Amino acid sequence: MVVRVCERAAQSGAATVVVATDDERIAAAVQANGFRAVRTRADHPSGTDRIAEAVQQLSLADEETIVNVQGDEPLIEPSVIRDVAGTLSSHSEASVSTACHPIHDAESFASPHVVKVILDANGFALYFSRAAVPYPREGQEPRGMRHLGIYAYRVSFLRRYASLAPAPLERIEQLEQLRVLWHGGRIAVAVVAETAAPGVDTPGDLDAVRRMWLEESQRRGASQCV
Repeated sequence: MVVRVCERAAQSGAATVVVATDDERIAAAVQANGFRAVRTRADHPSGTDRIAEAVQQLSLADEETIVNVQGDEPLIEPSVIRDVAGTLSSHSEASVSTACHPIHDAESFASPHVVKVILDANGFALYFSRAAVPYPREGQEPRGMRHLGIYAYRVSFLRRYASLAPAPLERIEQLEQLRVLWHGGRIAVAVVAETAAPGVDTPGDLDAVRRMWLEESQRRGASQCV
């Protein structure tokens, strides 16, 4: 699954694809398929903390940009990766960028497993929540935005992130991006039109994604034969 994520990241046009992991089995699988891996500690409280350690190991310059694509997103669209990186590049006042798309059904809007993001008039994040926000009153239809778990960071910010104390709201919501907002950082958000492909959180999710991957591979094969 992680190798599939690497392939998607490479298709985005990224200059380099590196997997940060504390698991030797993952590192071995990644390297066997031609990608680079760095070993990190096993005690990081969040993915961003892990990426911050990887940045130190890679000796990256402060002005460089890192896009964190999580290893459970084997169907992520390469265009979304490009959009998130481009959004950070075009918003000099932002430390971080991410992505979202409109929610079209009430079930997703109400689900605590679907993270919602509230934006300001300039496309910066005001808040992230597992709750149904903004709350629709008096029979209004839900009109929320679903946050996609992908981030771009300036390396200079990542060097500071690990020293920032976890935020109370971060602990309540279990959303690490709230640490950025709590400490005064700004998060620019790319709004993408397409609904996100499902990630993998359960064995059932894995079976579903495998079927989708097979169907997509068969479509690609058919188009190449035409």
